[in-house]
Amino acid sequence: MADNATHHHISSFYLVGIPGLKDFHCWIGIPVCLLFALTLLGNSVIIVTIRLEPSLHQPMYFFLCMLAMNDMALASSAAPKMLGIFWLDAHWFDFNICLVQMFFIHTFCIIESALLVAMAFDRYVAICIPLHYTTILTTAMVIRMGLAGMTRAVLMVLPCPLLIKRLPYYIKHVINHAYCEHMAVVKLASANTLINRTYGISVALSVMILDLGLIATSYIKILQAVFRLSSQNARSKALGTCAAHICTILVSYTPALFSFLTHRIGKKVPPSVHIMFASMYLLVPPAVNPLVYGVKTKQIRYRVVAVFFFSLSQHQFLSFSLSKIEIHLYIQLNHSFFI
Repeated sequence: MADNATHHHISSFYLVGIPGLKDFHCWIGIPVCLLFALTLLGNSVIIVTIRLEPSLHQPMYFFLCMLAMNDMALASSAAPKMLGIFWLDAHWFDFNICLVQMFFIHTFCIIESALLVAMAFDRYVAICIPLHYTTILTTAMVIRMGLAGMTRAVLMVLPCPLLIKRLPYYIKHVINHAYCEHMAVVKLASANTLINRTYGISVALSVMILDLGLIATSYIKILQAVFRLSSQNARSKALGTCAAHICTILVSYTPALFSFLTHRIGKKVPPSVHIMFASMYLLVPPAVNPLVYGVKTKQIRYRVVAVFFFSLSQHQFLSFSLSKIEIHLYIQLNHSFFI
C-alpha cells in the first residue's frame, strides 16, 4: 500500500470472500472445489465424446461443444482465486490482474448468453423449417455465429476495464466479493462513477433483454409449430429435443437475474446472500450443463457410455439404455441366446 494514500494510486485490492462468513470459508471452499472439478470433468467428457463420434458432428452438438469450452473457461476464471481466498487466505489481488479477471468473467458470461441464443435458433430451424436445416445451419454458419457471439462479448466488455483504469483509487481497496465483479470494483473509486455505472447497467440490460427476447421468440415459434402437429408422439419428440436447452436456460439465467436485481435494487438483501448467488452463477451452470445434456439428450448419454465404458456394435449400441429395466432385459436376452 502506498505511504501517502491521498496522492498515490493503490496497487492491490483485498477480496473479502463471503462477508460475514469468514469462519466458514474453509467449508465453503469444498463445494466450490467440487463444482470446479465437476465442470472440468463433465465438460471434457462432452467435448471428447462429440469429437470422437462422427454421428454427433451436427450443428446442435457443435454449439454444445462451444458451450462446454466456454463453461470451462468461465469457471477457470473465477474458481482458482475463490479457492485461494477460502483455503489459503490469499485475499490480495493485483489491481491490473483484477481487471483482467473481471474482463474474462464478464466476457465469458456474455458469450454463454449468445450460445444459448444460437442453440435456441438451432431448435427453431430444426422444428419449424426442418427441410432447410442442413442448408441454413452449415458448419461455416455455426462457426460464424460462434465468432459473432465472441466478438460481441469482447466489444461490449472491453470498455469496462478501460473506463476503470481512468478512475483514481486512493483510499478504498476492500472488495466485498469473492471475485472482481464490475460494480464492486467501480464503487471503490475516489471519483464520480456515473459513466461506469451507466455503461455497466446498459450492457447488462441490453444483453438480457435482447438475448432473452430472441430465445422467447424462438420458443414461441417452436410451440406454434409443435401444436400444429397432428400426432401426439411427434409433439412429444419435438418438445423432447428442447428439454435440455430449456433446463440450461433456467439454470443459467435464474441466478444471473437474481444477482443483477439484488445488486441494484435489493438493498435489504444481505451481502452474503447476494455474493453467494453471484458465485453460484459462475460455478453452478458450468457444472450442471453437462449433467443436463447427459441426462436429457439420449444421443449424448448413449455415446458417452459407448465411448468410455463399452465397445458395442452399432446394433447393440442403439439397443442399449441406462434404464435398469432395459439393462436387465438386455442381459437376459444375451444369456438366453448363448444357452
